[in-house]
Amino acid sequence: MALNGKVALVTGAGSGIGRASALALLRAGYAVVVAGRRGDALAETVGLAGEDSERALAVPADITQPDAVAALFDTISAKFGRLDVLFNNAGAGHPAVPFEDLTFDQWRKVVDLNLNATFLCAQAAFRMMKGQSPRGGRIINNGSISAHTPRPLSSAYTATKHAVSGLTKSISLDGRPFDICCGQIDIGNAETPLTARMKQGVLQPSGELAAEPTMDVEIVAQTVVYMASLPLDANVLFLTVMANKMPFVGRG
Repeated sequence: MALNGKVALVTGAGSGIGRASALALLRAGYAVVVAGRRGDALAETVGLAGEDSERALAVPADITQPDAVAALFDTISAKFGRLDVLFNNAGAGHPAVPFEDLTFDQWRKVVDLNLNATFLCAQAAFRMMKGQSPRGGRIINNGSISAHTPRPLSSAYTATKHAVSGLTKSISLDGRPFDICCGQIDIGNAETPLTARMKQGVLQPSGELAAEPTMDVEIVAQTVVYMASLPLDANVLFLTVMANKMPFVGRG
């Protein structure tokens, strides 16, 4: 089904960065599996692909659950027989509350999606890529500006994104003998429904609220396509793409 002979999986593909990236990969000729918790949102993503939708497959899945991840990859294996690219995109934050007021349930939900689900999908992709012929593939993890520098009141989100960076390095190292590349895209202020609040003002380290600029999410999607398209003897280990005037470098 793929025009370029390659199959990609995008998690969190029902909205935002995941949706934009899935559509961009379809336009680039990939067969794309779109995964997420909400089947209706995934169907909407597929519908937006137009003529490219014939190369899309929606698979609803709660990727925080090992059995659901196993079923997702069984479906990919049965339908396509291989996987060339995983974009580990799904993630979530938590309310901006003082560290001492963050509940364990809030902490655990962020860890389950941002870290545990990333591990589960990466591990399943690694196994498939190691055993398929031709061997190898590429795993792209969605990090964040918060993988480098935290925002105020974001302890769980920041901790998981720092952990994703370590996971990216380990997968990259362990994948070398099997032609498996792993890289990370760190995204700052892509314009999605989740970042709409930034135009009204978000909390700064100084304690004041300030509006922050955003960038077109299509820039992120095209960056994902670029990373995905590299030959397996090259890798973008870490890439930061951000709204140029957002507070990050010098936090101002």
